[in-house]
Amino acid sequence: MIKILLARLLQAILVMIAVTAVAFVMFRFVGDPVSMMVREGASQTEKDALRVALGLDKSLAVQFGEFVWRVLHGNLGTSLRYQQPVTELLLARLPATLELVIVATVLALVLGIPLGIVSALKPNGVLSRLIQSVTLVGVSMPTFVTGLLLILVFAVDLRWLPSSGRGDVIDLGFWKTGFLTVSGLKSMILPSITLALFQLTLIMRLVRSEMIDVLSSDYIRFAFARGLPRRHIYGRLALRNTLMPVITVTGLQIGQLIAFAIVTETVFQWPGMGLLFTNAVGFPDIPVLAAYLLFVGIMFVVINMVVDVLYTFVDPRLRTKQ
Repeated sequence: MIKILLARLLQAILVMIAVTAVAFVMFRFVGDPVSMMVREGASQTEKDALRVALGLDKSLAVQFGEFVWRVLHGNLGTSLRYQQPVTELLLARLPATLELVIVATVLALVLGIPLGIVSALKPNGVLSRLIQSVTLVGVSMPTFVTGLLLILVFAVDLRWLPSSGRGDVIDLGFWKTGFLTVSGLKSMILPSITLALFQLTLIMRLVRSEMIDVLSSDYIRFAFARGLPRRHIYGRLALRNTLMPVITVTGLQIGQLIAFAIVTETVFQWPGMGLLFTNAVGFPDIPVLAAYLLFVGIMFVVINMVVDVLYTFVDPRLRTKQ
């Protein structure tokens, strides 16, 4: 087990270095940050001085090497736009993104698993077909369209919920949360639903497909023949084997939600890392872009390792093989 984890860790480091290199080189040619930072009418001498101060006069290899060296020492550089350490910017935006992702994941699991089970027990029933039709519309609609429709209905027409922002937050010292205020909870409803819709549909369809396959297996038929209670068969025997692929997909989807919350945060002006990334692309703020992609890569690696560990708790057969 330790050898597998060490091998995964080595692969993860190589992948993150490669991703960071590609992102750094790619965004280096997005635009010239010096022209955006100097005052209007600045002389060439001032521009050259600023370029030297930012280290942009050095070769790409040297700039990337210095960036990797700073990352290894916990320094992600200084934002070209905000003139603040990138680490502070990411940590300040991290609570908003993580709370949004947590709520979206909980909504997807709480609604997706029961809907998948219901549609699997009677796959040809009216309720099952209705659920599939509704979820098909949800998964086919782009995220930004869903967000705009929710804003139009619940914020503009009905005026029940706010259309943008995070609402009031409480500073706990190590975390700024909106869970403890009414306006914070209201502000979280629309973006979390928008972000959870695709994941909910995916989990529902996956649970339905796996549940149908499991219910047709021999050991389930034997359990029915023995006269075991349906609640035990569905809840313990069938659902446990159904959850294996759900754990994998949910783990990967959490990483994707963090990475692709950009659209949702932009639509709702949610002050998270996704909105920070969007603003950095328009500047362009190379240290923020590279640090964000590096953070997303680390999240994917950590989530994959956690999923591997969870397998051993869900499936006891994996513990006997170790």
